[in-house]
Amino acid sequence: MTANAFAKTELIAEPAVAPGAARPKGQRRGEAIRELKKRDNSTNFYHIGFVYLVIAAAIGGAVWSYHAVAAAGLEWWWNIPATLVAIVVIGASQHQFGGVIHEGTHFILFENKTLNELTSDWLAAFPIYTSTFHFRLHHLAHHQFINDPVRDPDCAQLHDSGHDLDFPITHFEMLAALGKQLWLPNLFRYTIARARYSALGTVNNPYVDREKRGEKLPTLAGILYAVTAPALVIPLVRSGHGALAFTVLGALTALVVTYFARLDENKLPHAHVETVISHRTTNISRVAYMAILYTALTAIEVGGYGQAWRYFALLWVVPLFTTFPLFMIMRQWVQHGNADRGRYTNSRVFLVNPFIRYAVFPFGMDYHLPHHIYASVPHYKLQGLHELLLQEPEYREKGVVVEGYFNSPHGETEGRNPTVVEVLGEKYAPKNQEDVYVDTSTLEYAKVRNPDAIARENEASIKGK
Repeated sequence: MTANAFAKTELIAEPAVAPGAARPKGQRRGEAIRELKKRDNSTNFYHIGFVYLVIAAAIGGAVWSYHAVAAAGLEWWWNIPATLVAIVVIGASQHQFGGVIHEGTHFILFENKTLNELTSDWLAAFPIYTSTFHFRLHHLAHHQFINDPVRDPDCAQLHDSGHDLDFPITHFEMLAALGKQLWLPNLFRYTIARARYSALGTVNNPYVDREKRGEKLPTLAGILYAVTAPALVIPLVRSGHGALAFTVLGALTALVVTYFARLDENKLPHAHVETVISHRTTNISRVAYMAILYTALTAIEVGGYGQAWRYFALLWVVPLFTTFPLFMIMRQWVQHGNADRGRYTNSRVFLVNPFIRYAVFPFGMDYHLPHHIYASVPHYKLQGLHELLLQEPEYREKGVVVEGYFNSPHGETEGRNPTVVEVLGEKYAPKNQEDVYVDTSTLEYAKVRNPDAIARENEASIKGK
């Protein structure tokens, strides 16, 4: 890779040392890393709150536009611009929720583990129909076995959905691959595959206890509730049977909650990583979240305050299957595509414009290389981590900074950093495929149930088995 890749980034000063008490460089660096790893129980509420403000503005703006168009007596197609803008912004914000879950997965959303789990689930995971724990199994395996074609769930998921690319690729091939996503079935297929891996879990994940795979019915019960409840309630609301709609929703909710409350935990999938909150509680909580949401939407319609279910379908479900997966694909392809398994060469740093950062690289995913080196550093400290790591010659030499997604902000200036599309090409293709890094620190904050099983996976991954 380019030896001057980080040339444009300034270094930060070494930690202050009292006179006469100089410490070895390695010790100073270790103290700086420990300081960067510190998290609290408040900072991320501000980041999450901003995402909710953006969502509220997008939905509110679109609904206001619909009423303005109707009041002016204009044709329905005048609603298209506002709808498209809302779908893009909301899809980007759903990807931001993915960033929240990502922090929760690493136990760095908040210091308190219970607060970390509950906030990640209720404010981010449940709204996009997943859970933090299931994504944790998917994502921590990705970290530990980065770019391992057998054990990295990201590799398997892209292959299963037909979205893996044969790197290196040209500009044209990248644009053609993105263009194929305009055919919506491709995005639906990606979304379904992603759900199987990060929301439902898969038996081939290295962290899954293959001797306690559990039963399929509990998983199906949650999915059936998510789909069946609206399918039963909406026709009742539309036909003027509001009271019956509430009755049906309440009865269905009580049935599913009772099922999970009485369910033997052994019938649920187990993993080598312990849960913070029990599977039973998480399943009941997810149903409770959907029940609250569905009840609120029904109440708005029955009360005559607006077509809440229609707006939910158009402005939340449609982005969930279109722009949200598109932004995920745009990130997933480039963060590790055309990279190897080396510690300093499995990802990059992405310097992009604010919209691309919000939509494609949420919650510090633009500083993805330092994140993979020290995954326990919160997203709002990753730039500082990057600057600290620049003091390491190997990081400066091997790492790559990418500037701009399709076009460089520096034009064709000689010596500039590559764009996202350029870094996927032949010039930046891996040179040393034998350099294998297994990140054994991934589980730093996790409680491991079976360390021996994971150790065996580490050994097999290093040997390429």
